[in-house]
Amino acid sequence: MNKNVMVNALTVDVEDYFQVAAFSKQFPLNTWDAQELRVERNTYRLLELFERHQVKATFFTLGWIAKKCPNLIRDIVNSGHELACHGFWHQKVNEQTPAQFREDLGAAKHILEDISGQQVIGYRAPSFSINDDSLWAFEIIKELGFVYSSSTYPINHDHYGSPDWPRFPYQVTDSLIEIPVSTLNWRDKNWPISGGGYFRLYPYIFSRWALSNYLATEKQPSIFYMHPWEIDLLQPRPRNIPLKARFRHYLNLSRLEGRLERLLVDFEWSTMESVYKQHFISNNI
Repeated sequence: MNKNVMVNALTVDVEDYFQVAAFSKQFPLNTWDAQELRVERNTYRLLELFERHQVKATFFTLGWIAKKCPNLIRDIVNSGHELACHGFWHQKVNEQTPAQFREDLGAAKHILEDISGQQVIGYRAPSFSINDDSLWAFEIIKELGFVYSSSTYPINHDHYGSPDWPRFPYQVTDSLIEIPVSTLNWRDKNWPISGGGYFRLYPYIFSRWALSNYLATEKQPSIFYMHPWEIDLLQPRPRNIPLKARFRHYLNLSRLEGRLERLLVDFEWSTMESVYKQHFISNNI
């Protein structure tokens, strides 16, 4: 298959298996230091994979991970990838007060910039948790010096989603652009096509078709996202995980890396900053 000429945004949400929102009751914050840290080795595997395919990505990274793995942060940047922010503690925005959110996000941005020596301009809310109840977050994100956010997913989902929100990049404040995660609109409904668990659920041939259809129909770049733990078959499997969360988290982990390799071959990829640079310029950001 010939590559599609549209360049898309390849993104990684750098968090470990015990930090996902669905496991928050099993792994409260005060237990994180006691868990086996696996995110570093898994992220290096992704860096090696991207290097083989000569693609660059944006790594939305937790401040907590940066504090634990400063050399990983430096290697992401030194390899030519974009470093972006995923908050410090992986707490949903709509479950924090504005003061808590400002403290968490400010701490994450500070440590990422301090370790990398570079400005961090991009942010993604954990679990795409900016919605009608947390619109105030955009002003804080802007005030802390971010240029763009990719924190909304316009679909119906039991843990996140704002199906009536815009599907394409738009300016939310005078100096901040929101770049929603990509969806395919079919029969007046938005369908998720951007990666994560959906990429593991769908057969690859369907994911390829959906992305090709999106690019042909919308004439817009797409966003793909994943997590380092999704290529980790040996991660611990606690017994007290609810059935739905267990199904979503562990489904087809063995197939993710092979599908990702095919995706990197079939489509063109780069960083968020590179793909959406024209939006920043056109909005004088």
